[in-house]
Amino acid sequence: MTTPSSQDSQVRSLSGRPIKIGKWNENLEASDVNQIWIELHRIVSSHPLVRASKRAGFLVEEGRYNAYTDLTQELFVTLLSKDRFQHYIETGMTDQQIEAEISQIELSNMLTSELRKRYPESYRLARRISTIVQQSGRFRRFDNLGNPEAHRRLADRLYGLANWPDQKTRRDVQEMDSRVKTVAFFARDTRMVGCTGDAQIVISNVELEKLILRVFKAIDSPVDMRSLRSFVMSRLPIMDIHLVPVGGSGDSDDPERMPMEIADTRETPEDGFIRSEAESNAAGRVDEFIEELSGSVRGKEKQFDRMLRVLWHCYLISDGGTQLEVAEMLGVSDSLVSDYRKRIESNLQGLAFDGVNEARQFEKALKQRVHYEIELRDQRVVA
Repeated sequence: MTTPSSQDSQVRSLSGRPIKIGKWNENLEASDVNQIWIELHRIVSSHPLVRASKRAGFLVEEGRYNAYTDLTQELFVTLLSKDRFQHYIETGMTDQQIEAEISQIELSNMLTSELRKRYPESYRLARRISTIVQQSGRFRRFDNLGNPEAHRRLADRLYGLANWPDQKTRRDVQEMDSRVKTVAFFARDTRMVGCTGDAQIVISNVELEKLILRVFKAIDSPVDMRSLRSFVMSRLPIMDIHLVPVGGSGDSDDPERMPMEIADTRETPEDGFIRSEAESNAAGRVDEFIEELSGSVRGKEKQFDRMLRVLWHCYLISDGGTQLEVAEMLGVSDSLVSDYRKRIESNLQGLAFDGVNEARQFEKALKQRVHYEIELRDQRVVA
Protein backbone atom coordinates (compact mmCIF):
# COMPACT_ATOMS: atom_id res chain seq x y z
CA MET A 1 0.00 0.00 0.00
CA THR A 2 1.36 3.35 -1.00
CA THR A 3 0.93 6.22 1.43
CA PRO A 4 1.12 9.90 0.47
CA SER A 5 4.42 10.32 2.23
CA SER A 6 6.07 7.42 0.41
CA GLN A 7 5.24 8.49 -3.12
CA ASP A 8 7.93 9.55 -5.57
CA SER A 9 9.04 13.19 -5.11
CA GLN A 10 9.07 13.70 -8.89
CA VAL A 11 6.32 13.51 -11.50
CA ARG A 12 6.51 14.12 -15.21
CA SER A 13 4.89 16.96 -17.08
CA LEU A 14 3.07 16.55 -20.41
CA SER A 15 6.39 17.10 -22.21
CA GLY A 16 8.04 14.29 -20.23
CA ARG A 17 10.22 16.68 -18.21
CA PRO A 18 10.43 15.68 -14.52
CA ILE A 19 8.85 18.10 -12.07
CA LYS A 20 9.99 18.15 -8.45
CA ILE A 21 7.27 17.59 -5.84
CA GLY A 22 7.97 18.42 -2.23
CA LYS A 23 7.51 15.86 0.59
CA TRP A 24 4.65 17.83 2.07
CA ASN A 25 3.01 15.16 4.20
CA GLU A 26 6.30 14.15 5.75
CA ASN A 27 7.23 17.77 6.58
CA LEU A 28 3.75 18.65 7.85
CA GLU A 29 3.55 15.60 10.10
CA ALA A 30 6.95 16.43 11.56
CA SER A 31 6.05 20.18 11.81
CA ASP A 32 9.35 20.94 10.07
CA VAL A 33 8.86 24.70 9.62
CA ASN A 34 12.24 25.27 7.99
CA GLN A 35 11.71 22.61 5.33
CA ILE A 36 8.16 23.83 4.65
CA TRP A 37 9.51 27.35 4.13
CA ILE A 38 12.19 26.01 1.74
CA GLU A 39 9.54 24.15 -0.31
CA LEU A 40 7.37 27.28 -0.46
CA HIS A 41 10.37 29.32 -1.61
CA ARG A 42 10.99 26.77 -4.38
CA ILE A 43 7.38 27.09 -5.56
CA VAL A 44 7.53 30.89 -5.50
CA SER A 45 10.86 31.02 -7.35
CA SER A 46 9.65 28.74 -10.15
CA HIS A 47 6.09 30.05 -10.50
CA PRO A 48 5.66 31.49 -14.04
CA LEU A 49 3.45 34.39 -12.91
CA VAL A 50 5.96 35.39 -10.23
CA ARG A 51 8.88 35.31 -12.65
CA ALA A 52 6.96 37.22 -15.31
CA SER A 53 5.98 39.86 -12.76
CA LYS A 54 9.59 40.20 -11.62
CA ARG A 55 10.85 40.62 -15.20
CA ALA A 56 8.20 43.25 -15.82
CA GLY A 57 9.28 45.16 -12.71
CA PHE A 58 5.98 44.58 -10.90
CA LEU A 59 7.65 43.19 -7.78
CA VAL A 60 9.42 45.71 -5.59
CA GLU A 61 12.58 44.59 -3.83
CA GLU A 62 13.13 46.30 -0.51
CA GLY A 63 16.20 46.21 1.70
CA ARG A 64 18.46 43.19 1.56
CA TYR A 65 15.59 40.77 0.90
CA ASN A 66 14.59 39.94 -2.66
CA ALA A 67 11.04 39.74 -3.94
CA TYR A 68 10.98 35.91 -3.81
CA THR A 69 11.80 35.93 -0.09
CA ASP A 70 9.11 38.50 0.67
CA LEU A 71 6.49 36.57 -1.31
CA THR A 72 7.47 33.32 0.36
CA GLN A 73 6.99 34.84 3.79
CA GLU A 74 3.59 36.27 2.78
CA LEU A 75 2.53 32.90 1.37
CA PHE A 76 3.63 31.07 4.52
CA VAL A 77 1.71 33.46 6.78
CA THR A 78 -1.38 33.27 4.53
CA LEU A 79 -1.46 29.46 4.57
CA LEU A 80 -0.86 29.40 8.32
CA SER A 81 -3.59 31.92 9.09
CA LYS A 82 -6.11 29.97 6.96
CA ASP A 83 -5.18 26.64 8.64
CA ARG A 84 -4.43 25.15 5.24
CA PHE A 85 -1.56 23.03 6.58
CA GLN A 86 -3.89 21.34 9.07
CA HIS A 87 -6.50 20.92 6.32
CA TYR A 88 -3.99 19.08 4.11
CA ILE A 89 -3.26 16.61 6.90
CA GLU A 90 -6.89 16.04 7.90
CA THR A 91 -8.13 15.47 4.32
CA GLY A 92 -5.28 13.10 3.44
CA MET A 93 -4.22 15.02 0.33
CA THR A 94 -1.23 13.65 -1.56
CA ASP A 95 2.00 15.57 -1.97
CA GLN A 96 1.13 16.28 -5.60
CA GLN A 97 -2.33 17.61 -4.71
CA ILE A 98 -0.90 19.86 -1.98
CA GLU A 99 1.75 21.17 -4.36
CA ALA A 100 -0.84 21.89 -7.06
CA GLU A 101 -3.19 23.70 -4.70
CA ILE A 102 -0.46 25.90 -3.23
CA SER A 103 1.02 26.74 -6.63
CA GLN A 104 -2.06 27.03 -8.82
CA ILE A 105 -4.59 28.41 -6.33
CA GLU A 106 -3.14 29.93 -3.17
CA LEU A 107 -0.04 31.57 -4.67
CA SER A 108 -1.80 32.67 -7.86
CA ASN A 109 -4.65 34.27 -5.90
CA MET A 110 -2.26 35.99 -3.51
CA LEU A 111 -0.08 37.32 -6.33
CA THR A 112 -2.94 38.64 -8.45
CA SER A 113 -4.42 40.29 -5.37
CA GLU A 114 -1.08 41.92 -4.57
CA LEU A 115 -0.59 43.11 -8.15
CA ARG A 116 -4.11 44.51 -8.19
CA LYS A 117 -3.40 46.36 -4.95
CA ARG A 118 0.04 47.72 -5.88
CA TYR A 119 -0.62 48.43 -9.56
CA PRO A 120 -4.40 48.85 -9.97
CA GLU A 121 -4.32 50.67 -13.32
CA SER A 122 -1.65 48.46 -14.91
CA TYR A 123 -3.45 45.30 -13.81
CA ARG A 124 -6.84 46.56 -14.98
CA LEU A 125 -5.55 47.72 -18.38
CA ALA A 126 -3.60 44.50 -18.97
CA ARG A 127 -6.81 42.52 -18.43
CA ARG A 128 -8.75 44.84 -20.75
CA ILE A 129 -6.12 44.53 -23.51
CA SER A 130 -6.16 40.73 -23.29
CA THR A 131 -9.98 40.63 -23.40
CA ILE A 132 -10.23 42.94 -26.42
CA VAL A 133 -7.57 41.09 -28.42
CA GLN A 134 -9.25 37.72 -27.75
CA GLN A 135 -12.81 38.86 -28.46
CA SER A 136 -12.47 41.38 -31.30
CA GLY A 137 -12.78 40.16 -34.88
CA ARG A 138 -9.94 42.48 -35.93
CA PHE A 139 -7.32 40.23 -34.30
CA ARG A 140 -6.50 36.51 -34.41
CA ARG A 141 -4.01 33.97 -33.09
CA PHE A 142 -0.96 32.96 -35.12
CA ASP A 143 0.58 30.26 -32.90
CA ASN A 144 -2.14 27.63 -33.37
CA LEU A 145 -2.35 27.58 -37.18
CA GLY A 146 -3.07 24.05 -38.31
CA ASN A 147 -3.73 22.96 -34.72
CA PRO A 148 -6.60 25.00 -33.23
CA GLU A 149 -6.69 22.77 -30.15
CA ALA A 150 -3.10 23.58 -29.17
CA HIS A 151 -2.93 24.65 -25.55
CA ARG A 152 -0.69 27.54 -24.59
CA ARG A 153 -0.57 30.07 -21.77
CA LEU A 154 -2.25 33.35 -22.69
CA ALA A 155 0.91 35.39 -22.13
CA ASP A 156 2.81 33.28 -24.71
CA ARG A 157 0.13 33.20 -27.42
CA LEU A 158 0.92 35.04 -30.65
CA TYR A 159 -1.62 37.55 -31.95
CA GLY A 160 -1.81 39.77 -34.99
CA LEU A 161 -4.25 41.51 -37.29
CA ALA A 162 -6.98 39.32 -38.75
CA ASN A 163 -6.19 40.36 -42.33
CA TRP A 164 -2.52 39.36 -42.14
CA PRO A 165 -1.45 36.25 -44.07
CA ASP A 166 -0.63 33.05 -42.17
CA GLN A 167 3.04 33.35 -43.16
CA LYS A 168 3.43 36.86 -41.74
CA THR A 169 7.09 37.48 -40.89
CA ARG A 170 7.92 37.92 -37.21
CA ARG A 171 10.27 40.66 -36.01
CA ASP A 172 12.47 40.54 -32.93
CA VAL A 173 11.32 42.27 -29.76
CA GLN A 174 14.01 44.99 -29.91
CA GLU A 175 12.92 46.08 -33.39
CA MET A 176 9.25 46.06 -32.39
CA ASP A 177 10.06 48.11 -29.29
CA SER A 178 11.70 50.83 -31.40
CA ARG A 179 8.84 50.78 -33.93
CA VAL A 180 6.12 51.17 -31.31
CA LYS A 181 7.64 54.49 -30.21
CA THR A 182 6.28 56.05 -33.40
CA VAL A 183 2.73 55.59 -32.05
CA ALA A 184 1.42 58.79 -30.48
CA PHE A 185 1.05 58.89 -26.70
CA PHE A 186 -2.62 58.73 -25.72
CA ALA A 187 -4.17 61.53 -23.65
CA ARG A 188 -5.69 60.45 -20.34
CA ASP A 189 -9.47 60.18 -20.05
CA THR A 190 -10.28 61.55 -16.59
CA ARG A 191 -13.90 60.40 -16.41
CA MET A 192 -14.66 58.52 -13.19
CA VAL A 193 -15.95 54.93 -13.41
CA GLY A 194 -16.46 51.91 -11.18
CA CYS A 195 -19.05 50.98 -8.57
CA THR A 196 -17.85 53.68 -6.20
CA GLY A 197 -16.83 56.13 -8.91
CA ASP A 198 -13.28 56.44 -7.58
CA ALA A 199 -11.31 55.22 -10.64
CA GLN A 200 -10.53 57.09 -13.83
CA ILE A 201 -11.37 55.38 -17.09
CA VAL A 202 -7.92 56.25 -18.60
CA ILE A 203 -9.11 55.10 -22.05
CA SER A 204 -12.42 53.76 -23.36
CA ASN A 205 -12.66 50.28 -24.89
CA VAL A 206 -13.33 51.76 -28.34
CA GLU A 207 -10.23 53.95 -28.17
CA LEU A 208 -8.21 51.12 -26.62
CA GLU A 209 -9.03 48.86 -29.57
CA LYS A 210 -7.97 51.62 -31.98
CA LEU A 211 -4.71 52.01 -30.06
CA ILE A 212 -4.02 48.26 -30.27
CA LEU A 213 -4.60 48.46 -34.04
CA ARG A 214 -2.10 51.31 -34.34
CA VAL A 215 0.45 49.34 -32.31
CA PHE A 216 0.06 46.27 -34.56
CA LYS A 217 0.44 48.40 -37.69
CA ALA A 218 3.56 50.03 -36.24
CA ILE A 219 5.34 46.79 -35.27
CA ASP A 220 4.03 44.98 -38.41
CA SER A 221 4.50 41.55 -36.86
CA PRO A 222 2.67 38.94 -34.79
CA VAL A 223 3.62 39.33 -31.14
CA ASP A 224 3.08 37.44 -27.91
CA MET A 225 0.42 38.75 -25.55
CA ARG A 226 2.88 39.69 -22.81
CA SER A 227 4.89 41.95 -25.15
CA LEU A 228 1.74 43.34 -26.76
CA ARG A 229 0.38 44.47 -23.40
CA SER A 230 3.70 46.13 -22.63
CA PHE A 231 3.75 47.93 -25.99
CA VAL A 232 0.17 49.20 -25.68
CA MET A 233 0.55 50.31 -22.06
CA SER A 234 3.75 52.19 -22.94
CA ARG A 235 1.54 54.51 -25.02
CA LEU A 236 -0.85 55.19 -22.11
CA PRO A 237 -0.53 57.60 -19.15
CA ILE A 238 -0.73 54.99 -16.38
CA MET A 239 -0.32 56.21 -12.81
CA ASP A 240 0.50 53.42 -10.36
CA ILE A 241 1.97 54.88 -7.20
CA HIS A 242 3.68 52.87 -4.47
CA LEU A 243 5.71 53.98 -1.47
CA VAL A 244 9.48 53.51 -1.53
CA PRO A 245 11.37 53.46 1.79
CA VAL A 246 13.93 56.23 2.21
CA GLY A 247 16.64 55.47 4.75
CA GLY A 248 19.29 57.67 6.28
CA SER A 249 23.01 57.01 6.37
CA GLY A 250 22.51 54.79 9.41
CA ASP A 251 20.12 52.40 7.70
CA SER A 252 21.73 48.96 7.74
CA ASP A 253 19.05 47.04 5.80
CA ASP A 254 20.85 47.56 2.50
CA PRO A 255 24.53 48.58 2.61
CA GLU A 256 24.47 49.43 -1.11
CA ARG A 257 21.62 51.94 -0.78
CA MET A 258 22.74 55.50 -1.32
CA PRO A 259 22.49 57.44 1.95
CA MET A 260 19.79 60.11 1.92
CA GLU A 261 19.04 62.68 4.58
CA ILE A 262 15.56 64.19 4.81
CA ALA A 263 15.68 68.00 4.84
CA ASP A 264 14.59 69.57 8.11
CA THR A 265 11.95 72.16 7.21
CA ARG A 266 11.42 73.34 10.78
CA GLU A 267 12.14 76.98 11.59
CA THR A 268 15.65 77.66 12.85
CA PRO A 269 16.37 80.31 15.53
CA GLU A 270 17.77 82.55 12.80
CA ASP A 271 14.62 82.12 10.70
CA GLY A 272 12.47 82.91 13.74
CA PHE A 273 14.42 86.11 14.44
CA ILE A 274 14.17 87.23 10.81
CA ARG A 275 10.43 86.49 10.79
CA SER A 276 9.76 88.45 13.99
CA GLU A 277 11.86 91.33 12.65
CA ALA A 278 9.87 91.31 9.41
CA GLU A 279 6.61 91.35 11.38
CA SER A 280 7.76 94.34 13.39
CA ASN A 281 8.84 96.18 10.25
CA ALA A 282 5.56 95.33 8.53
CA ALA A 283 3.56 96.74 11.44
CA GLY A 284 5.56 99.96 11.20
CA ARG A 285 4.93 100.15 7.46
CA VAL A 286 1.19 99.84 8.08
CA ASP A 287 1.18 103.01 10.20
CA GLU A 288 2.96 104.89 7.41
CA PHE A 289 0.57 103.53 4.79
CA ILE A 290 -2.53 104.55 6.80
CA GLU A 291 -1.12 108.04 7.27
CA GLU A 292 -0.49 108.36 3.52
CA LEU A 293 -4.09 107.33 2.79
CA SER A 294 -5.34 109.93 5.26
CA GLY A 295 -3.11 112.54 3.65
CA SER A 296 -4.49 111.74 0.18
CA VAL A 297 -7.92 112.98 1.35
CA ARG A 298 -6.36 115.89 3.32
CA GLY A 299 -7.29 114.30 6.64
CA LYS A 300 -11.03 114.66 6.11
CA GLU A 301 -12.70 112.12 8.42
CA LYS A 302 -15.71 111.27 6.22
CA GLN A 303 -13.63 110.69 3.08
CA PHE A 304 -11.02 108.74 5.05
CA ASP A 305 -13.73 106.50 6.50
CA ARG A 306 -15.01 105.71 2.99
CA MET A 307 -11.48 104.99 1.80
CA LEU A 308 -10.90 102.52 4.64
CA ARG A 309 -14.14 100.70 3.78
CA VAL A 310 -13.21 100.59 0.08
CA LEU A 311 -9.81 99.19 1.06
CA TRP A 312 -11.48 96.54 3.24
CA HIS A 313 -14.17 95.38 0.80
CA CYS A 314 -12.19 95.63 -2.45
CA TYR A 315 -8.75 94.39 -1.32
CA LEU A 316 -8.62 92.76 2.09
CA ILE A 317 -11.56 90.28 2.04
CA SER A 318 -12.44 87.79 -0.69
CA ASP A 319 -16.25 88.20 -0.57
CA GLY A 320 -16.43 91.98 -0.46
CA GLY A 321 -18.49 92.22 -3.64
CA THR A 322 -18.02 94.05 -6.93
CA GLN A 323 -17.19 97.73 -7.25
CA LEU A 324 -20.83 98.54 -8.04
CA GLU A 325 -22.01 96.60 -4.98
CA VAL A 326 -19.49 98.39 -2.75
CA ALA A 327 -20.61 101.79 -4.11
CA GLU A 328 -24.25 100.92 -3.43
CA MET A 329 -23.41 99.70 0.09
CA LEU A 330 -21.51 102.93 0.92
CA GLY A 331 -24.16 105.12 -0.72
CA VAL A 332 -21.73 106.75 -3.15
CA SER A 333 -21.23 106.74 -6.91
CA ASP A 334 -19.24 104.09 -8.76
CA SER A 335 -16.83 106.76 -10.04
CA LEU A 336 -16.02 107.86 -6.47
CA VAL A 337 -15.18 104.26 -5.48
CA SER A 338 -13.02 104.02 -8.60
CA ASP A 339 -11.19 107.22 -7.56
CA TYR A 340 -10.56 105.84 -4.06
CA ARG A 341 -9.22 102.62 -5.55
CA LYS A 342 -6.78 104.52 -7.75
CA ARG A 343 -5.42 106.38 -4.71
CA ILE A 344 -5.11 103.13 -2.73
CA GLU A 345 -3.31 101.36 -5.57
CA SER A 346 -0.99 104.32 -6.07
CA ASN A 347 0.08 104.13 -2.43
CA LEU A 348 0.42 100.33 -2.60
CA GLN A 349 2.70 100.58 -5.63
CA GLY A 350 4.94 102.91 -3.66
CA LEU A 351 5.71 100.15 -1.16
CA ALA A 352 8.86 98.09 -1.60
CA PHE A 353 9.38 94.76 0.20
CA ASP A 354 12.53 92.65 0.46
CA GLY A 355 10.65 89.36 0.12
CA VAL A 356 7.32 87.60 -0.11
CA ASN A 357 7.22 86.88 3.62
CA GLU A 358 7.53 90.56 4.48
CA ALA A 359 4.70 91.40 2.05
CA ARG A 360 2.50 88.73 3.64
CA GLN A 361 3.20 90.08 7.11
CA PHE A 362 2.30 93.58 5.90
CA GLU A 363 -0.99 92.29 4.49
CA LYS A 364 -1.79 90.49 7.73
CA ALA A 365 -1.01 93.55 9.87
CA LEU A 366 -2.91 95.87 7.50
CA LYS A 367 -5.97 93.64 7.65
CA GLN A 368 -5.97 93.69 11.45
CA ARG A 369 -5.47 97.46 11.58
CA VAL A 370 -8.22 98.33 9.06
CA HIS A 371 -10.65 95.91 10.75
CA TYR A 372 -9.96 97.59 14.08
CA GLU A 373 -10.41 101.10 12.60
CA ILE A 374 -13.75 100.20 10.97
CA GLU A 375 -15.11 98.61 14.15
CA LEU A 376 -14.03 101.68 16.16
CA ARG A 377 -15.88 104.00 13.76
CA ASP A 378 -19.01 101.82 13.80
CA GLN A 379 -19.05 101.92 17.60
CA ARG A 380 -18.83 105.72 17.54
CA VAL A 381 -21.83 105.91 15.18
CA VAL A 382 -23.91 103.67 17.47
CA ALA A 383 -22.93 105.71 20.52
